[in-house]
Amino acid sequence: MRSYSDELESLAKRVGEAREYLKIDSSAARLAELEAVVATPDLWNDPERARALTAEYNALVDDRRTVEGLESKLGDLRALEELLDEDEDQVLSAEYAEEAGRLSRRLDELELRALFSGDHDESDAILEIKPRAGGTDAQDWAEMLVRMYQRWADMSGYEFEIDDISSGQEAGILSATIVVRGRYAYGMLQAERGVHRLVRMSPFNAKHSRETSFALVQVFPLTEAVTEVQIDEKDLRIDTFRSSGAGGQHVNVTDSAVRITHLPTGIVVSCQNERSQHQNKAKAMQFLAAKLLDLEEENRRQAREVLAGSAQEMSWGNQIRSYVLAPYQLVKDLRTGFETGAVETVLNGEVSPFMEAYLRWNRSQSH
Repeated sequence: MRSYSDELESLAKRVGEAREYLKIDSSAARLAELEAVVATPDLWNDPERARALTAEYNALVDDRRTVEGLESKLGDLRALEELLDEDEDQVLSAEYAEEAGRLSRRLDELELRALFSGDHDESDAILEIKPRAGGTDAQDWAEMLVRMYQRWADMSGYEFEIDDISSGQEAGILSATIVVRGRYAYGMLQAERGVHRLVRMSPFNAKHSRETSFALVQVFPLTEAVTEVQIDEKDLRIDTFRSSGAGGQHVNVTDSAVRITHLPTGIVVSCQNERSQHQNKAKAMQFLAAKLLDLEEENRRQAREVLAGSAQEMSWGNQIRSYVLAPYQLVKDLRTGFETGAVETVLNGEVSPFMEAYLRWNRSQSH
């Protein structure tokens, strides 16, 4: 009769590691503290603070329940293993194999969490997409990336909110600012930071010749820390303009959209999706604070690239990923080497395998 002890001990080790990287024991005190806070009747007097605290509390509770579920399933497998020697008709053996496989697959999904190591990985994310070299093709490519990430967010259970978008002259977009909300949104999307290169037969010239175009993707964490960033009003130039969105009931017909320029750094942010100029300004200030915080951290680490890679020439030789539609079909990440020929599948939102490959690659680079 086959012994399942080695397999069971491997699963037990992985469950124990899950308890560690989900910080179940070390977060117990924080969980107790939050439990008391979220029960206070005046919690929602400050909605922003309340949302942040309840999100943190729910995440910790979910992690604890997840690990308790894994440990319970492991206990069931141990009990089942003791009966296998008497399993003459192999019914229990089949049940054990099915349950062990299910636990292993759940651990496979969960172990992605172990790859997150940054301070802001659990945060919401600000996603900025802008065309670079390539003219109208690049503007169209930037819009294709917006659609790709929106479909990825829908598939992955994240909220996707376009806060500012400027249409291109002939097609596509000139820029887009998006907020992606959900646990580990920034941790996942940080893999997308950089220049994305598209090669295809252009739909925008008469000969439909093969063209190469580029778009820049920048990603910033949207954390509680942005509220602590001190911004001097005299360092700002604030302009208002009419919304240039695609239309709909929330598009303003007055000059309520806001663009803020931070004069010392040259950082420009804008927002036009809210209902009033005041709300748009508040959201734009939040974006500015996130960018300034990111810039400060980049400077502190003395990185070669400043502000999420925007110091680079956004064209040949600096792309992180190539999407080739002609003369062959291939998407390849130039950092990790991960690739697939299913280009349309990727453009329709199947980006997670590239993100996961990046997380594993990034972890290997830091060891």
